[in-house]
Amino acid sequence: MNSSTLALTRWERLRRQGERWISAARPRTLFLAVSPVVAGIALAWFESGQLAFWTALGTLVGATAIQIGTNLHNDAADFERGTDTPDRLGPPRASAQGWFTPAQVKGAAHLAFLVAFLVGLLLVVRGGWPILLLGLAAIVAGYAYTSGPRPIAYGPYGELFVLAFFGVAATAGSFYLQSLHLSASSLLLGLACGLPAAAVLLLNNYRDFDTDARAGRRTLNHLLGKARARVLYAGLLLGCLPLFLLSAPLAHSWPALLALPLAARLIRRLFQGAQGRALNALLGQTALYQVALVLLLSLGLAWGLAWPR
Repeated sequence: MNSSTLALTRWERLRRQGERWISAARPRTLFLAVSPVVAGIALAWFESGQLAFWTALGTLVGATAIQIGTNLHNDAADFERGTDTPDRLGPPRASAQGWFTPAQVKGAAHLAFLVAFLVGLLLVVRGGWPILLLGLAAIVAGYAYTSGPRPIAYGPYGELFVLAFFGVAATAGSFYLQSLHLSASSLLLGLACGLPAAAVLLLNNYRDFDTDARAGRRTLNHLLGKARARVLYAGLLLGCLPLFLLSAPLAHSWPALLALPLAARLIRRLFQGAQGRALNALLGQTALYQVALVLLLSLGLAWGLAWPR
């Protein structure tokens, strides 16, 4: 084997490893971290007419790093607890596939949380101790999601966790970093962003209902049963719409209603019996529903900035 072939083989190995690390970070879930931050920034910009660009960028980086750290730690912890089994219905996981050892995946999670912490220190310069406490709480929650004697993900409170951290905290925290105050509208918008994010987790656990039960997980789905879980899913998707409308003047928030047909389509597919691996596509589309709502609202707010009444 000549040197050029060796170099090509080495490059191919590095490329494959890079693709596996990207897959382990679960890039599709990053929308759930970025969308509420964008919503908070857009609302603050609309209300104040000013944008702290570097603060906004730092907030996006920090939120993304926390999401990646949570995903990686979840990957390793679920494998060690025996939750990620060969009959798993979701996308492949790095530890379960043997791409990397759980120790390597946890090391990458620690690195992601360290990045979030360092970025957070810069944000503390602007936002003060409330941002420090919020950032530390988010990192601790990222670990606690699948660690400790009673992991959040293994009980019925996962959706509340998502609502709190990937909705209210992310949106209101981003708003605060821009405006240096909280408002009722930012908290309302955070709740609005958190409901479809919670629907994503609910649907994820709905898909894994049987495998989770065998692994000893008792999620909200097991508490409610599948029929009531479907009703809750519909309520989360539809219940966020009036909150989006109330978070800003109706003249600028009404574009969020344009996402209603997507919500109806997602609900119909679940009630028509989608199950197993067929739910993977529905999961991604539910996350995109949140993105669509935030983008539509942001467009309405941008219109209000460009052409104020």
